[in-house]
Amino acid sequence: MTEITPLDTAHAAMEAAPADDAARLGFYARLADGELFLLLTTEPKGDQIDPETFEIADGTFVLAFDREERLAQFVGRTAPYVAMPGRVLAGMLAGQGIGLGVNLDVAPSATLLPPEAMAWLADTVANAPSEVEARIAAVIPPRGLPESLVTALDAKLATAGGLAKCAYLAGVEYDSGAKGHMLAFVDAVEAARPALAGAVGEALTFSGIEAGMLDVGFFDATDPMAASLARAGLRFDLPEPERPSPRTPSAPGSDPSKPPILR
Repeated sequence: MTEITPLDTAHAAMEAAPADDAARLGFYARLADGELFLLLTTEPKGDQIDPETFEIADGTFVLAFDREERLAQFVGRTAPYVAMPGRVLAGMLAGQGIGLGVNLDVAPSATLLPPEAMAWLADTVANAPSEVEARIAAVIPPRGLPESLVTALDAKLATAGGLAKCAYLAGVEYDSGAKGHMLAFVDAVEAARPALAGAVGEALTFSGIEAGMLDVGFFDATDPMAASLARAGLRFDLPEPERPSPRTPSAPGSDPSKPPILR
């Protein structure tokens, strides 16, 4: 039986409702968060990679697949490739005038994404919320938030293992009189805070929600505010990180802060 992958499911939902922005955003969210296997002409040399390119009437494209087996099925032979998150691949292609062929000829999610789509995706995942200073006067249970946002946050935080102890979604009232909602991280790794804030921004974008609808905060577990958030907020537990083998070399594209270099 042929495996139906999460990307297949998201693509089918988009195809079934072409006018539904939420379905379209859901496909791009899955593409950005998932691992893709990019077909190469030669084995990677350090951080340098040489993707196989294909010229068609619609332009120049590279090919990627969401399963190694699908890449092998398409090529029909042993071929070099590199694995990387979709967000990294989008950033690599942005501005190059190169589009992306996904799962061509081997899966129901086969699709061609033009260079403009890759540039949009790269810009979307690169956006980070602006930083503001405000004092919280009261914490209340979250109300009126769409289920799509809660689902998107849950999916995003499931990929952030080890970056924070947990997070709380709560309503907040500031001393200025302003009211809103906040996703508050508890005991977040200092260096990971920009990435966590960016992940929340992505969840908002891919949910079709305005970015100003949710603030992001960081608190130590010993902060009295953390106790208030625990009493009133909806808790998200971040998974424990997997411990990688110390002998496993890093592959090009595996570290989003060090994207591979096109040759």
